[in-house]
Amino acid sequence: MSAANTAENADFRGPLDITRAATVVLDAAGTVIGWSPAAAELFGCGAHEAVGRPVGAFLSATPGGGPRSRTETGPSAAGPTIAGHDIRLARRPDGSELLVGTAMCTLPDGPGGTPAGAPDRVLVVAELDTLRQWESRLALLQGLATQSPVGLAIYDTDLRLTWSNTAYEREIGRPFEEYRGRRPGELYPRGRFVTTGYPQTLDSVMRHVLATGEPILDLHFLDRPPTDPEQDHLWSCSYYRLQDAHGHALGVCEDSFDISDRHRAQQRLALLVEAGRSIGTALDVVTTAQEIAEVTVPGFAAAVRVDVTRATVTGEAPTAADAADTVLLRVAERPARAGAPDPDLAPAAGGTQAGDPEDPDDPRHRYPPVAYPPGSPQNRSLASGGLVLDDSALVVPLRAGGSVLGLVTFVRGDGFGLATTFDNGEVALADELAARAAVSIDNARRFTRERTASLVLQRQLLPHHVPPLSAVDIAYRYLPTDAATGVGGDWFDVIPLSGTRVGLVVGDVVGHGLRAAATMGRLRASVRAFAQLDMAPDELLTRLDDLVGQPVSQQSDVHGSSQDTYDEVTTGATCLYAVYDPVSRQCVMARAGHLPPAVVDPDGRVSFPDLPAGPPLGLGGLPFESAEIELPAGSLLALFTDGLVEARDHDIGLGLDTLGRVLGDRQASLEELCDRAISELAPDGTTADDTALLLVRTRELSDRQVADWELTAEPLAVGRARELATGQLEAWGLEELSFSTELVVSELVTNAVRHAGGPLRLRLIRDRTLLCELADGSHTSPHLRLSKDDDEGGRGLFIVAQLVQRWGTRYTPTGKTIWTEQAFPPAAFG
Repeated sequence: MSAANTAENADFRGPLDITRAATVVLDAAGTVIGWSPAAAELFGCGAHEAVGRPVGAFLSATPGGGPRSRTETGPSAAGPTIAGHDIRLARRPDGSELLVGTAMCTLPDGPGGTPAGAPDRVLVVAELDTLRQWESRLALLQGLATQSPVGLAIYDTDLRLTWSNTAYEREIGRPFEEYRGRRPGELYPRGRFVTTGYPQTLDSVMRHVLATGEPILDLHFLDRPPTDPEQDHLWSCSYYRLQDAHGHALGVCEDSFDISDRHRAQQRLALLVEAGRSIGTALDVVTTAQEIAEVTVPGFAAAVRVDVTRATVTGEAPTAADAADTVLLRVAERPARAGAPDPDLAPAAGGTQAGDPEDPDDPRHRYPPVAYPPGSPQNRSLASGGLVLDDSALVVPLRAGGSVLGLVTFVRGDGFGLATTFDNGEVALADELAARAAVSIDNARRFTRERTASLVLQRQLLPHHVPPLSAVDIAYRYLPTDAATGVGGDWFDVIPLSGTRVGLVVGDVVGHGLRAAATMGRLRASVRAFAQLDMAPDELLTRLDDLVGQPVSQQSDVHGSSQDTYDEVTTGATCLYAVYDPVSRQCVMARAGHLPPAVVDPDGRVSFPDLPAGPPLGLGGLPFESAEIELPAGSLLALFTDGLVEARDHDIGLGLDTLGRVLGDRQASLEELCDRAISELAPDGTTADDTALLLVRTRELSDRQVADWELTAEPLAVGRARELATGQLEAWGLEELSFSTELVVSELVTNAVRHAGGPLRLRLIRDRTLLCELADGSHTSPHLRLSKDDDEGGRGLFIVAQLVQRWGTRYTPTGKTIWTEQAFPPAAFG
């Protein structure tokens, strides 16, 4: 630190003060008659050399007549006053020159007037650089006292205010003399520090500084100044001890700067950041509306109300409606004080303005409809589509695509550290918050719309009712995914097949949403079509894989128009297809990238068969293989998608173990097992993915319901087949079907003898209908055709088709089987 800044030199005496400046006493003619030691030091010559010489020998005007300083000093400690000073050029005996400031000093009158023989004039001289430094310090002190935006106050050791600058007076709002001598607690009775780790009162902070001498910097002090009693202000305050040259404490200096505007700007920025983080976390309109209220209360508003249109909540497309016709639902409200009425809200007209009151899913049953009277800020905002500022309320519309989705009403009130009105910056902030929230709400609305459509489509495509089957008992559950992920493409089906067999299928389409649901529907329709052709499981998956893997240009319109074709959403879809035969108790299964089923034998032992793992659909290049297992009557077969057993908090192994434990209870019904599996694997009713579960308990057909015979491929077999069939019908009490059955058997055996190889096998099954099957060794498919009048044959299958309800052909590794179904006569059910 330089000597100029030490406590010893930090006084208010200027360089031209007579007690410290170079002093030259002149007579009336300008001759030096007195020469001080300071003058000898400045001019480089002693008094004996200067006295008697004219002052011009030592001082001359500067080139160009240097400027005259306008600075004037106050009373000097020595008594004389300086009227002003000139800039002169001082010459030394060694030839050097120095710019100096000079001033004439008049001596004060003594008692009785000027003493006799008093000199005419006293000239004081100081170096110009030193004079300018002093002027700068003086200007600094003057600026701190009158111009500085920083409030300065000095408290004595008793913590009484002894001095303050102009900025401090502006903060108090009164002249200094009116509050001089007050203590801090008297000046700021409600204020408090918000900076942690320090004393929380002004008195304690100042006493700490007085006691320790350690300065405290940048404490944030919160209060409402008298000049702005409706809004909190924040000051950055610093405190340091004042002491004399010997280190004795004189008091405490406080400097404070109002950082309210900066703090509010930071708060607004922080609010925008928090809004970006907190608003729109879920694709749900109501959740997003509630997030708006949570983010803005109480930091931005004392209360917030969010009203959205009914169409927005239900996911419908927004329409440009008149303000009088717009139905709003109050979906979020967060007042800082409960029970505060809404002065702008008019009673809803009996709740008849929104939707169908009989619909339990109507949002009006959960969120009250609101109506705003004409002229209210909300009504004006709806009508104009713009924000409305009205006293302590700010109404901002939620706009998206030129339509208004709803309104956000921000309300101010006293007692929350907020101004009672919104300034321009806060209005702009509210508009930005509403704009961001509107984007999230519109996204949630679109998601709600697609999810609703997906659920409707999915529910239409999934089985609503499974007809009674002789082969199995069925129970199933379908659980859509949570609202954040959306509806997926999980599906299942139960397909009755010929010969009392049943096809069981479960699949999973990757992705979520309407496209996944639509793709699931196309796959389900394809599987049903292929299953009706009695394809083996491995062949069916091969055909399905070929269909999925076709280029878009080759996909036919069988399952939709050229614009509604398979795309990348089907790639990676999985499927498991099984066929169970209650006669043989054999189950043939194949899978395309899907999890194997769970099998529970009649004794309750659980296993997961190691089926050949085919690739997911659409990848191509690898074959599918079937596996055949025997399922005794009473066995349990569980087909499911991975959403049931996979979760974020555990691996699939734990899910399979839990499922096996649940299914091992042989005393529970299928419905009970479904409920228990869902409750244990999805305890909150939601999963990270769609979940499909199909439980099948197998049955078998007894020997009394099935009769089969082996025949030779010769003409005599026709008569033999008729005799066997009619005899069996008599044993079953179905004589009324003997005539039609004889014709059916005759035609089928005759065609087999003529066109197919042996051996032949005839089988009759008495189930819910009468089934007649003939197996031969040929893979040639029979064709139904109309014969001409002169044709000698070709009418067999035509006759068969007229006598039965349904008929068809299925193929086996050794040939084919032609089957027919006939309805029982009414008496057969008596």
